[in-house]
Amino acid sequence: MKAAIVNAFGVAPSFQDFREPEAGDGETVVTVHAAPLTPIVRSLAAGRHYTSAAAAGFVPGVDGVGVDDMDRRVYFLFPKAPFGSMAEKSLVASHMMVPVPQNLSSESAAAIGAAGLASWVALSRRAKLRAGETVLVIGATGAAGGMAVQNARHFGASRVIAVGRDETRLKRLDADVRIALDDDADKALRAEFDQGVDVVLDFVWGEPASRVLRAATQGRGSRSGEPRLRYVQLGTMAGDEIPVRGDMLRSTGLELIGSGIGSVAVEELLAGAGELLTAAATADFDVPFTSLPLRAVADAWNGAPDVRHILTPGL
Repeated sequence: MKAAIVNAFGVAPSFQDFREPEAGDGETVVTVHAAPLTPIVRSLAAGRHYTSAAAAGFVPGVDGVGVDDMDRRVYFLFPKAPFGSMAEKSLVASHMMVPVPQNLSSESAAAIGAAGLASWVALSRRAKLRAGETVLVIGATGAAGGMAVQNARHFGASRVIAVGRDETRLKRLDADVRIALDDDADKALRAEFDQGVDVVLDFVWGEPASRVLRAATQGRGSRSGEPRLRYVQLGTMAGDEIPVRGDMLRSTGLELIGSGIGSVAVEELLAGAGELLTAAATADFDVPFTSLPLRAVADAWNGAPDVRHILTPGL
């Protein structure tokens, strides 16, 4: 079969022949229709992710949409190595698939799942967002951040604050407040936390996270009955480490929470994917993406990292 192959860490995959998967007990061979190229896929292929393989020579891709052996269209997660989703066929644990609603195209379902699953699970399982609460999204101008704004609305947030560097993209988001991370951001952030923020979804970490945490905690002190702030860490595009003062935790209601592979059970990730796609069948989620044939994987890989590509093996 044809597939994208990671022959060396840190190099764009090659479009070439790869052996076809064979299903064992509890496994299903899926004929792939759409495979997202996401930051986690890039990180895994570069050997930088905390779950990266020890050696190259594998098909990248952690999720996708395709047809199973019963001719059912499914969204699948975490195919069995070395058979990732960026191939004509992938090997998937039979319990790691959920149905795709009929009115969603395969490409749209793949884009929504890839961009929206992290925030869907973070809001429903980790932060446990309640209707009427306020959500602030750091990295809102990326694909995952943009879906986080929409998911927060879907879960009933009364106020959504979008934070990001791209002012043009910020203006397009359905947010109540948009804060560009420029020199004047600290004052605007502090004003929002003084007004009240319940949940932060952070897709970038690094320097932006430090600025937001300072705004969230400076001058708050210990206030009787003050609601806790659930700060959910989801990605590290802006840096792997930040300094955190101990008194940030002692003197406020700040709770630092991680959400991702390892902190959320695989079964919960899959359940969240099913819920998200079911909601997408009737919700007006907007997830921009560009479809490219799998043979163009190198072009997609070497293109702008902020463009969400969906690779289609059948084209």
